[in-house]
Amino acid sequence: MMGEQESSGRLAAFFDLDGTLVPEPSLERRFFSALRSSHSIPFSNYFRWGIEALRLLPKGLLAVQYNNKRYLNGVCSDLAFGHMESIVFFEEGIARVLWHARQGHEIVLLSGTLEALALLAATALECELQVHNALLRPRVYATRLAENRGRWTGYPAGEVLYGPAKASALETFAKQEKIDLRQCHAYGNSLLDRHLLCAVGHAHAVNPGRELAALANEKNWPIWHWHLEKQLAFNRDAFLPEEIHHIEGPA
Repeated sequence: MMGEQESSGRLAAFFDLDGTLVPEPSLERRFFSALRSSHSIPFSNYFRWGIEALRLLPKGLLAVQYNNKRYLNGVCSDLAFGHMESIVFFEEGIARVLWHARQGHEIVLLSGTLEALALLAATALECELQVHNALLRPRVYATRLAENRGRWTGYPAGEVLYGPAKASALETFAKQEKIDLRQCHAYGNSLLDRHLLCAVGHAHAVNPGRELAALANEKNWPIWHWHLEKQLAFNRDAFLPEEIHHIEGPA
């Protein structure tokens, strides 16, 4: 397998979350389902989402899918903490993260999901690494939403991380940290991750669809098939803000 030798310099491994480290459905879809089940989304937000979808439609369906967060308008951002107990990783993905951690590589999560959810995933992953005596805090680049008095406005606060935006975030990180991307690794599961994968010297396709698999074969990238799911065990209440301990998590 390419890149399996230890590296002498400071390097990084970049991981997409949804569909790569985290099984489908995505973290945001799970969060949306939990909010809807608990009636935490005001009914008017569905109209707001529809209006924003019409505004974004000329930019394409991907813009509607990834940029439209209006369903979260007025929703308390702290509700994301109740989602921690539902985080599941691919067991093989954890093993791969551990391999990189033991080489001394930085672990960076690059995801289009909500930053609050990505940070929870990073905390859960950090706890799992500690169980295996790997003391490392993953870095996170994800989609941050604007807030007003602790409630989301439903509008992104900056660039939404999908497609080319992931590669831009990766390159910014590498420049700031003085990391040589030619020696770094990246993992993604969809054709949208191709920009991220092409930006590093060691790209890895995880559970790829037909188009990404074809690209991986063309470029001689390793293809990984991860299927085993692992529910991480930790005390969710240790991470909940004191003022929301009374809020029930998603069923």
